[in-house]
Amino acid sequence: MNTQKIILASQSPRRKWLLEEMGFKFEVKIKDVDESFPSDMDSHKVAEYIAEKKANAFKDSLDLNTIIITADTIVLHQGEILGKPKTFAEAKDMLNKLSENKHKVITGVCLMSQSKFVSFSDSSEVVISKITEEEIEYYIENFSPLDKAGAYGIQEWFGHNKVSRINGSYTNIMGLPTAKLYKELINF
Repeated sequence: MNTQKIILASQSPRRKWLLEEMGFKFEVKIKDVDESFPSDMDSHKVAEYIAEKKANAFKDSLDLNTIIITADTIVLHQGEILGKPKTFAEAKDMLNKLSENKHKVITGVCLMSQSKFVSFSDSSEVVISKITEEEIEYYIENFSPLDKAGAYGIQEWFGHNKVSRINGSYTNIMGLPTAKLYKELINF
C-alpha cells in the first residue's frame, strides 16, 4: 500500500466512509473553493474540472510526502446538471425530474502531490422508478437531500426503494469511484 500521507479534501461523510473502507489512513482538510465552471464546458467534464480546482487550492501547501484527493459529483439529466439543491422546493423539483427517467452520475477525482497530478472521472447510469408526491415528501422530510447532487443518496431510502437499475460503479454514485481510485492511488 502507499506509504505517503493522504489528505481527503472533502466534507462528504460518504467519501470519508468509502476511503476508510478501502483501507487507507488519511486526514480530512477542507478549503473553500469556487465551484463555478465555464458555461460552454462539456457537461461530462464539469465534475473533473471542479475536482481539479479543489486540488489546486492545496497546491502550495503540500509537503514532499503528501497526496491530496479531491472529488466532485454531478447528476446529469437530459443535458442538465443537477447539483446540490439549495432549497427543499428545488430538491422536490429535481426528484420529480428523475422520476421514471434515467440519468448519469459523474464523479471527477483528482490526486495531487508536489510532483505529480492525475485526474479522472467515472460515469454511472441510474434508472429511477416512479416517485409519488407522497414519497418525495417523505424522503425530503426524513433524509438530507440538500447535501447531495441530484437531491438523493443511493445508499439510503431513495436508493433502496427507487433505483431500479444501475449501469456502472455503485460507489461512483455515492461520490467516489473506489475501484478506479484504488488503482490510481496504488500507482501514484
